[in-house]
Amino acid sequence: MERQISIPYGEERIAASVHYAEAKVQGSRCKERVPLVVICHGFVGSRIGVDRLFVKTARSLAEAGFLVVRFDHVGCGESSGEYGSEGVDSLIAQTRAVLDYAFGLGDIDPTRVSLIGHSLGGMIALLTAVRDRRVKNLILWSAVGYPFNDIVNITGRKVYDRAIEHGSADYLGYALTPAFFNSLGAYQPMQEAMKFTGDVLVVHGTSDDVIPADYAFLYQKVFWMRMEGRCDKEIIFQADHTYSSGETREPLIRKTRDWLSGREAEQNEWKHWMI
Repeated sequence: MERQISIPYGEERIAASVHYAEAKVQGSRCKERVPLVVICHGFVGSRIGVDRLFVKTARSLAEAGFLVVRFDHVGCGESSGEYGSEGVDSLIAQTRAVLDYAFGLGDIDPTRVSLIGHSLGGMIALLTAVRDRRVKNLILWSAVGYPFNDIVNITGRKVYDRAIEHGSADYLGYALTPAFFNSLGAYQPMQEAMKFTGDVLVVHGTSDDVIPADYAFLYQKVFWMRMEGRCDKEIIFQADHTYSSGETREPLIRKTRDWLSGREAEQNEWKHWMI
């Protein structure tokens, strides 16, 4: 079952879609707590995703027993407000507001909460996970590694220069402000990654011409340096930045689902061992 909702965030409303977990296999308890997954879209994106990537991912995960929430950041998709008027702190706060709301949607297992973030959303998911201990698992799809440089490379230097000179600059209909760009330069996700203690899956495509695939190897190296938490990496051959072909989208969704389901199986085994 799917439902469209609106989440209050200050004076704005965050548009979101909820995919309820499908019934477990026969023999399981009817009211068993379900794991939660929240999907964070990227720069000037939406909760639908290119070629409906996030819709298809959410439906696949719901079939596997996860409750999934995908949402539009303020000023994107169907949410109210203006994207680009604020900065990274606001994007993190919006994600945490969605987590707050999601915990009231069903009988959520607080030990099984995951964030999926794509591109700039990967950084937002990472920064949120570091600041919110409810997040136990993190999945980064083609995540930015050096946010200011990566986003300016996408918009073009002239957009940034106009924003600094005039107080805002148009990019695909979004008014990007100096506050937005400056906030990107204030964060170093590679360094922040050391602070997350949960499990991580890093995914990137070899044909990504927007965000370098080398970032996946750098992220994995950083995550491996932690005292706790595992990190797995998946490189998808010929996948572009948005996994826009069926040949690359399907393995992305399958790997994500299998990895999350694997975390579930390991946790259940651990609980049984403890008993």
